[in-house]
Amino acid sequence: MSITRRSARRSVRALGVASASAAVVLGLSSSAFACAIGDFKAEAKCDGAKGVIVVTDIDASGVPAAVSVFLEGAGGVETKVADQVVKGSKEGTQATFREDWKPNATYRVHIKAGNIVDADVKPDLVTPSTACKKEESPTPTPPASSTPTPSKSAPTGSATPTPSASRSTPAPAGTPGNAPSPAAADSNLAETGADSNTGLIAGVAAALVVVGGGAVFFGMRRRGARNDG
Repeated sequence: MSITRRSARRSVRALGVASASAAVVLGLSSSAFACAIGDFKAEAKCDGAKGVIVVTDIDASGVPAAVSVFLEGAGGVETKVADQVVKGSKEGTQATFREDWKPNATYRVHIKAGNIVDADVKPDLVTPSTACKKEESPTPTPPASSTPTPSKSAPTGSATPTPSASRSTPAPAGTPGNAPSPAAADSNLAETGADSNTGLIAGVAAALVVVGGGAVFFGMRRRGARNDG
């Protein structure tokens, strides 16, 4: 049985359609495993008391991608934090950036994977409103020697009253409690002279001397007058 030209043309045409279909299928399957910006995810986490930014690459094709992280400041000014290359996997490969981020800060994460991806992860990464907590150190226990010990001496205001030195000793029986001693009376007379009769006695004595002298004078005069008569 011979093959005609018409049959040969039909065979070649069918083969071309099958090849084209296979190419389309292969292209679709390869594009399904190609690296894309949707394969990357950025998160702000805590590593103990320090903050970190973690970028996860779930690109199953394993295309190396350069990850760059930028901190967005006031007025649109950016500060580059760091960059590193990550090779994705179906399970997900993480790139960790040590960054002590502040609450409610905004970071831009850029991905560059050859000629396939050159874009930012959307939306921009915004950190949590609460910062990473610092580990609380245990309160040191003071040494036993630093604890003050109560004194064994009796505190002021003891229950046992002690006799006060300011209390007066009771006066002996038979002596008035408020009567001054003889020595005190003498000292009062010597200092003030308020109770002394020395002036009165001296005045009376002077008066008596004058009266006596006058009496003697008049007596002698009377006696002389008698002798003359």
